[in-house]
Amino acid sequence: MNKKERIGFISQTLEQLYPETPIPLEHSDPYTLLIAVLLSAQCTDERVNKITPELFKLANNPMDMSKQDVEVIKAIIRPCGLSPRKSQAISMLSKILVEKYNGQVPQTFEDLESLPGVGHKTASVVMSQAFGVPAFPVDTHIHRLAQRWGLTSGKNVEQTEADLKRLFPKQTWNKLHLQIIFFGRQYCPARTHVAENCPICSVILKK
Repeated sequence: MNKKERIGFISQTLEQLYPETPIPLEHSDPYTLLIAVLLSAQCTDERVNKITPELFKLANNPMDMSKQDVEVIKAIIRPCGLSPRKSQAISMLSKILVEKYNGQVPQTFEDLESLPGVGHKTASVVMSQAFGVPAFPVDTHIHRLAQRWGLTSGKNVEQTEADLKRLFPKQTWNKLHLQIIFFGRQYCPARTHVAENCPICSVILKK
């Protein structure tokens, strides 16, 4: 199976297995999505979804969040890890959204990535899932699968993102990144991975 055939098989298999791709992080608007994605750094989506109801009950918009004491935010989000840094970022970015963007989440990569605690991957998730702008957020799981499937030889997520954007049509990016995440969790984990039991690896990794 050459690379073109591999890409076609991967796309077809993912579409068959995951025709619908619900957003894993529970949210109600671009702001709550932004906060949930920020919290998900080095934390599972499942845990974030357990924490955000309490946080958003406290404040679910930039104006209300900007008025909260950082220590209160930190106490709520502690189970997500990195709480000192994340609570500061949530407080600061909320104030910036109020002061600079009229309480709205900006809709450009440049503006999003200028916010505290918001890197390229977080901005990509918000742009794709909140605003429908084609993006290909690459986390460590997508990076791992892309390497396993021979789609990239990139040493980092930046190179992997560039390779995946080159290999797959732009109109598929937003759905595809979620399909790969779902597939990795169900069939292609980092550990205890059995290639013969994986619908993709069992075919494309055959010698």
